[in-house]
Amino acid sequence: MEEKDRKDRNSYHWYPGHMTKAIRMMQENIGLIDLIIELVDARIPLSSRNPDIDKLGAGKSRIVLLNKSDLADPEYNRQWAAYFQGQGAHVLEINAKTGAGVKAINNLVQEACREKLERDRKRGIVNRPVRAMVVGIPNVGKSTFINAFAGKACAKTGNKPGVTKGKQWIRLNKSLELLDTPGILWPKFEDAEAGMRLAFIGSMNDEVIILEELACDLLTVIRQLYPENIKVRYAVEWGEIPAETLEAIARSRGCLARGETLDMKKAAGILLDDFRGGRLGRMTLEHP
Repeated sequence: MEEKDRKDRNSYHWYPGHMTKAIRMMQENIGLIDLIIELVDARIPLSSRNPDIDKLGAGKSRIVLLNKSDLADPEYNRQWAAYFQGQGAHVLEINAKTGAGVKAINNLVQEACREKLERDRKRGIVNRPVRAMVVGIPNVGKSTFINAFAGKACAKTGNKPGVTKGKQWIRLNKSLELLDTPGILWPKFEDAEAGMRLAFIGSMNDEVIILEELACDLLTVIRQLYPENIKVRYAVEWGEIPAETLEAIARSRGCLARGETLDMKKAAGILLDDFRGGRLGRMTLEHP
């Protein structure tokens, strides 16, 4: 596999039509809610945010959930929590898949909406539930979180980005209602590197991406931040260029096509699956 000029990073794009509808739906419903609960991927907390949400949710209480925090570097989990708290949000590390940290959210909701609840009491309004909008980009674990929080499968889940298609109100208890929304991405990445990081975690459809190039991009980032993790996982040394390292991984994992040639696409898939599943170790790919 010859090294060639890197593709324009803006080739990492994905913006189906239903996402435009999702933004419009959020605009229509923002007046109904008291609180925005935003899920981000703890491995790329900034790249996995939608900047439109800051404009849409201006003046609303905010909770940021660092999901998949078990896959991220613990030290950077702490730094990102401090970063978002500095932006005025309440922050919690969670793992929606296992439910870790989810029980603490009820108390966090009450804390985030304390001023609103106090205003209601002074007006004689009692027992009105907090209405929260749950937002997040595709594949960040939003529906899995809602199911874990509610304790039952009340939101559709799936491994493919963009499973949630429409609006769902979910009453959790007397004090809290959730508005689920489809995952949304912005139509153009202002920061080209953000699109690449989103492709790393699977927020774009792998079927529209050249996996070998994405794997080489991932190797470039890992070499800068966590070089020993590749050596430990695959028992290989770093090559002069990413393609050589991917070839070494292909040999290490016995990825062969016809005629004993290396199957680079299979090796790329193994690398990406290992990263997404945390088998390369706990990594955070961007720092506050």
